[in-house]
Amino acid sequence: MSAELIERVHAVLAAPRPWSVVQVGDPVLRRTAEPYDGQLPDALLRDLLDAMFKHLPGVGVGLAAPQIGIPLALAVIEDPAEVPPEVAAERERVPRPPLELVNPVVTPLGSRYHAFNEGCLSVEGFTAVVARHARVRLSATDGNGRAYETELSGWPARIAQHETDHLNGILYLDRAEPRSLSTVANYERFGSPTG
Repeated sequence: MSAELIERVHAVLAAPRPWSVVQVGDPVLRRTAEPYDGQLPDALLRDLLDAMFKHLPGVGVGLAAPQIGIPLALAVIEDPAEVPPEVAAERERVPRPPLELVNPVVTPLGSRYHAFNEGCLSVEGFTAVVARHARVRLSATDGNGRAYETELSGWPARIAQHETDHLNGILYLDRAEPRSLSTVANYERFGSPTG
């Protein structure tokens, strides 16, 4: 166990909420996260994952550890899908109960893609169109060390791809259609610049 890493996690947990999420330009977002292999005491890992979930309501549907300065392959996903029914139908956005992703691997299923606007807590104030696989298989371990595999489609598949990209040093901007980039305010006002 790394004393420096443990100290960093304690500092994050002690920070005021909501956390200040690491923003684009910080090198931690461009590095491949270190696979999780017991670098934290079990109780500290549990506290970290629980705190990551507590950060989500009202701000996002997923959070990867590098976004809070922790360079480990950990992420959480939870989406209440509180959007208008027509948006939910178009985006195949269904409620996604909490899901812990420790060392996740996403495997595309089929050749279908969906393109929708995405945003990111680490790229505040912007959105862009990203084409993502419509269906994926997610293989990971939960915070208690239990391996699992699940198939995701629609918006939950998008979230899983977005968060695992973070663990590989990839931001949604790397996959976005450049001409679609917009501030969130202008997207809400005018819609997609490409549409």
